[in-house]
Amino acid sequence: MKGEMNTIERLIPESVIPDDITGQSTLSLHLQRYEFAAKHVKGKRLLDIACGVGYGTRLMVDKVNTINKALGVDLSHDAVEYALRHYGNERVRFLEKDAMTFTDEEGFDSIVSVETLEHVSEPAMLAKRLIGLLRPGGVFIASVPTTPSMDVNPFHSHDFTEASFRDMVAVHGMREIACLRQIQPYPLIKTVKRKESRMKDMRQDLISYYLNHPAALIKRLWATLRYGFTNRYITIVWLKET
Repeated sequence: MKGEMNTIERLIPESVIPDDITGQSTLSLHLQRYEFAAKHVKGKRLLDIACGVGYGTRLMVDKVNTINKALGVDLSHDAVEYALRHYGNERVRFLEKDAMTFTDEEGFDSIVSVETLEHVSEPAMLAKRLIGLLRPGGVFIASVPTTPSMDVNPFHSHDFTEASFRDMVAVHGMREIACLRQIQPYPLIKTVKRKESRMKDMRQDLISYYLNHPAALIKRLWATLRYGFTNRYITIVWLKET
């Protein structure tokens, strides 16, 4: 497996070293999200969109024996190849596709989207597409950061609040049935100095970025005053009633 796969945006559980505090914390948060999702997925067909290297897809299938077909979809060829080798079985398969263009004629009983929507320029469009793939009575489970991330993470294209995230999905008639909030303290000095290997992927020139995006600086200062040196996330389960 290529070393560069284990980055700020893509974790390989087997490759997160013990002294990578941020990596260990991030992996723990992701596993908690998938554990939470596993408690709410239903039916026989599961879609894990932007599944990464596939550990979360397999975790859910191992915990929910009613699922007889799970599909993990990711844009990265390397991630899908890794997932097929390490996490695929007779109930789990992986496919290299773009979430924004992926289609399926049968539909799914459960769709999971962990830390995906903040990566696309039109998250509302992606949410609409995914809800359209959901069968009546199915569940849509999605997570996003709810503190600013675009300023520090160049791979993110959208910032959410809890309210904006909820509104984006609720407009499609989805009913919220459960949520999980998570808080991740971050080591300020190590983050600023990029002491951890994964931090090399952070935005390189923050001062220049803030000068060109003053609204991002205001959001960062407001979030720090309100929440301190923490990142916050929410995972919500919605039911498609009709």
